Amino acid sequence: MLVAIEIIIKVIQFFFGACIFSFLNVVIDRLPRQESVVRGRSHCTKCGRELTALELVPCISYICLGGKCKTCGVKIPPRDFIVEIIGGAAFIGCGTYFGCGNSGIISLRGAVIFAYLGILLVVALIDQDTQMIYDRFHVMVLALAIAAIWLFPEHGVRSRLLGTVVIAVPMLVISLLIPGAFGGGDIKLMAVSGLFLGAAPTVCAMFIGLVTGGGYGAYMLISKKLDRKDHFAFGPFLAFGLAVAVFAGDRIAEWYLGML
Repeated sequence: MLVAIEIIIKVIQFFFGACIFSFLNVVIDRLPRQESVVRGRSHCTKCGRELTALELVPCISYICLGGKCKTCGVKIPPRDFIVEIIGGAAFIGCGTYFGCGNSGIISLRGAVIFAYLGILLVVALIDQDTQMIYDRFHVMVLALAIAAIWLFPEHGVRSRLLGTVVIAVPMLVISLLIPGAFGGGDIKLMAVSGLFLGAAPTVCAMFIGLVTGGGYGAYMLISKKLDRKDHFAFGPFLAFGLAVAVFAGDRIAEWYLGML
């Protein structure tokens, strides 16, 4: 009986997280086109038909529709489905890692981390599409960082202040010496994330971002999909590194220091 209740709670958590990230799909789609993210019904981007409530059920609607608009048959981007899956998994992960009550409601610590992960996802995908990171997202992370000072006292103010500059300042210097090396949005993202996470996780996040981003860049050059003069969005790789650092940054740093 208890196992069945726990499964039901996890399913509810999954769909709650998927619903929130489904809305983030709207933000990712509309914000670069300068459309309101709160006004206007969801609609097919090709035929313009407004979607019904049954077509907006996270994950399930995509599967039932076969990934296509039922009117014009245009394919729904698989990325929308993946984002919803990530949202559900992230909500369960935050509840499991940071705790939740008997009712299944995640703790305030978990809610803050979930919000941060949502911001990272929006930043990553908008940057992938436009190579731009909007300042409003830096402000949102800054607000979460201020809250984290009290919610996560294990990372002291000194560590957070060091985290603000330990990666962002070198990125700024490199950008001044090599124009275009890093975008201003990337630098600001690492600065506010450093305040949010602390020094060690921020360094780990940058390392992961450099490895994954460097690997992607090497693959694109080898496959001749990019040449040496082309630029690609680095934000998604930074966001991935930061997401990993949220859960494992401190442990990775301890493991590395223990090997020295």
